[in-house]
Amino acid sequence: MKAKSEPKNPYLPKLLKIVDIETENEVNDLKTFKFKFIQEKDENEFNYLPGQFAELSVFGFGESPIGIASSPTEEGYLLFTVKKVGKVTTELHNAKSGAQIGIRGPFGNGWPIERMKGKNIVIIGGGFAFTTQRSLIKYILDEKNRKDFGDLTVIYGARGPKELCYNEDLKRWEDMDGINLILTVDKGNDNWTKNVGYVPTITKNIAPSSENAIASVCGPPIMIKFTIPVLKELGFTDENILLSLENRMKCGIGKCGHCNVGDKFVCVDGPVFTQAQLKDLPKEY
Repeated sequence: MKAKSEPKNPYLPKLLKIVDIETENEVNDLKTFKFKFIQEKDENEFNYLPGQFAELSVFGFGESPIGIASSPTEEGYLLFTVKKVGKVTTELHNAKSGAQIGIRGPFGNGWPIERMKGKNIVIIGGGFAFTTQRSLIKYILDEKNRKDFGDLTVIYGARGPKELCYNEDLKRWEDMDGINLILTVDKGNDNWTKNVGYVPTITKNIAPSSENAIASVCGPPIMIKFTIPVLKELGFTDENILLSLENRMKCGIGKCGHCNVGDKFVCVDGPVFTQAQLKDLPKEY
């Protein structure tokens, strides 16, 4: 008789090692960490989709839910962009290459890739919440996947030019066929020659077509709040407006209740919802 396999413990983290650290902004409170799994078996079992998140733990200090910034098409490593906002993230920012941390996950539902195939895609992001949008963009642009999607429009904004993340990617995308990248900042500087204005305003000015299109939105709650009416004015239906609500996650598995919105748990039922799903729930953005 074949022995029964032990059930996986959702509370038990796997081990990662930091292999690179990139500072994303001038004030040094936003860093992108490149991780590799210590055990090959753990890497093989960590199957994720763009839009999902994981729990990163600094041993002795706790854990924090962070969106996965890498794409499944980027094999051999994981990327997480982490803002220094508390005890756990501060300790992670103090870590050096070679340090080991824990990871649980992946959690959540991610962007609905299969439903998005065959559609024109409008990706709208703001601030460091652009992390899971990066994952989606990289996934769509991968040579194995690009033919499955229509036109790709990306609108990305930050408070200032030095707050934009993934500058090497942004430069590459600006020169690449198959993607229309629009960058904007709330306030420019002497060297900034692109758009100045809030993301909802720039979205209205650019006016991406809603024909056979799905819009994916992730950013600060205030940005989401004012972007939804713009998209609806442009003709996007509630079913074709996708929103990521990842600002209140805690345990990742629907036990602690921190992410509860109405009868939904964001960490289990989301973080990605359609506007149609959210209309009848308490407002959280």
